[in-house]
Amino acid sequence: MTSVFKDSRRDLRERAFQTLFSLETGGEFIDAAHFAYGYDKTVSEDKVLEVPIFLLNLVNGVVDHKDELDTLISSHLKSGWSLERLTLVDKSLLRLGLYEIKYFDETPDRVALNEIIEIAKKYSDETSAKFVNGLLSQFITNEN
Repeated sequence: MTSVFKDSRRDLRERAFQTLFSLETGGEFIDAAHFAYGYDKTVSEDKVLEVPIFLLNLVNGVVDHKDELDTLISSHLKSGWSLERLTLVDKSLLRLGLYEIKYFDETPDRVALNEIIEIAKKYSDETSAKFVNGLLSQFITNEN
């Protein structure tokens, strides 16, 4: 499914997406983050695998702002659409992308958008990537 991750920000965003997707089916935040980060890593038994703070900050931020993010996403959906109609993949991508655009100041908005689109292409299809792009683009100002 995924190649061995190199701990780049793109890779960690993808792990954050995997964690958020996993949380949609239940489970604990830290367990899901630890699994998403470490499932394909080889670590000796005497070492503890530390989840990078960037990944934890993204997931924790989305979890903490989930209701607000959902309200914002819902308000930008076309008439007749609701958050409940979206796939879990699209919801997780939109929440992560919108969180990074609205609250994560260290990432430029357009970079956050591009990264989420690339993850959408990998985990969904071109139509989904266009949908995510169209919705999240509404939150990017010309200043960024």
